[in-house]
Amino acid sequence: MAKRAKGKKTRAKAPGGRRHGNAGQGAGAVAVSSLPDLPSLRDLPAWEDLTPSPEQSSELARVCQELAEAGDAALEELCMGCVVRLDRGFPAIVTQGSLVRAEFATRLTKSDYSKVAVGDWVCVRLPSGHQMAQVMAILTRTNDIARWRGGSRGEKQTLAANVGRVLVVQALGSDGVSLDRIARSALIAADCHASVAVVLTKADRLSVAELAKAVSSVRELLGAEAPVVVTSSMDSGRFDASQDSADFVTLDAMRQATESAGASWGYGHVAGLVPAGTVAIVLGESGAGKSTLLNALLGHEALETGAVRTKDDAGRHITVARRMVRLPQGGIIVDEPGLRSLPIVGHERGLALLFPEVAEEAQRCRFRDCTHTHEPGCAVREALETGACKPARVDAYVALAQEMRSSASSLDPDIVL
Repeated sequence: MAKRAKGKKTRAKAPGGRRHGNAGQGAGAVAVSSLPDLPSLRDLPAWEDLTPSPEQSSELARVCQELAEAGDAALEELCMGCVVRLDRGFPAIVTQGSLVRAEFATRLTKSDYSKVAVGDWVCVRLPSGHQMAQVMAILTRTNDIARWRGGSRGEKQTLAANVGRVLVVQALGSDGVSLDRIARSALIAADCHASVAVVLTKADRLSVAELAKAVSSVRELLGAEAPVVVTSSMDSGRFDASQDSADFVTLDAMRQATESAGASWGYGHVAGLVPAGTVAIVLGESGAGKSTLLNALLGHEALETGAVRTKDDAGRHITVARRMVRLPQGGIIVDEPGLRSLPIVGHERGLALLFPEVAEEAQRCRFRDCTHTHEPGCAVREALETGACKPARVDAYVALAQEMRSSASSLDPDIVL
């Protein structure tokens, strides 16, 4: 997490600009009253769908004991919860016995670690007679999916916590597939020790030959170990007489081309990437087809979908709240608003994990500051010429490494990664 040098201390404020205190007072009451009613929310996971790590369970016991000894809460008021939704900064938390809306305890807002994310396991206080619960502590994360937000004085923004898999959703179009965007998302996943899979949507925009080329390029970029699934909104999930005969022929040809290129076809295979007990996050730009994808996985129109602009194929933000959704087979997906950009800052470790063979060759270069573009004695270029490293992987490694060098040099001196 990026940190600024110590300066004048300011008192933390709750969502909506109010200072943390009792729920239901002043501007805070207005903010809370405008939130969705918890009973109206569909497709949220239940307590039994989620599992904290053994370390998080042990930490909870220690935190509860410390809070009780300090007189901050009665032991019987405290329990573990998981943040399953964020609305305007107010978390919805599932506990073993209930789904509650919560605010943050004053002791937490005064600490350096008070920003909660969907997927966080927390220590929750359920005070008798109070309308809202209180988040007393955020338990140590196994990982967090984060991106850089802001310029030279920015910080890392956690998109989701305790995630096992990142689903990179990328729409296919007239230009084929954006390998740069896929590489960026895969880099963030690798840096957080989450597995990555790619879902290519809107396959019907391409010809069969173009689709096969796009799939092959993604496979070359990420390697055979990263699953790739192709989908189309034209596909009902089954090939039968109810579909137009022309659509049937087109979709069947696309399916065959996809499978021949080493990828999988259809929404069923996407669901297979998130089995019961798995928490995944969907990353993609607005207009990538994330809402359409999740509606297909859920089996009903749970999420609003929107059109994209013709001139640049960009969509508008349809998803506003960050939330978990439970798939019918029990897997959990974190639905995230579309990300316009994914700046790469401070992910050097992830770069080596994502492209290990390129990183290994880079250690053998004559110059430590080699950019792998023109320098003599560049082992990466030699490996490219001999075929030891694939062009797509080298190109992505070089571009991402250059961006990280540039972004690091542009940060203000008091920003520490």
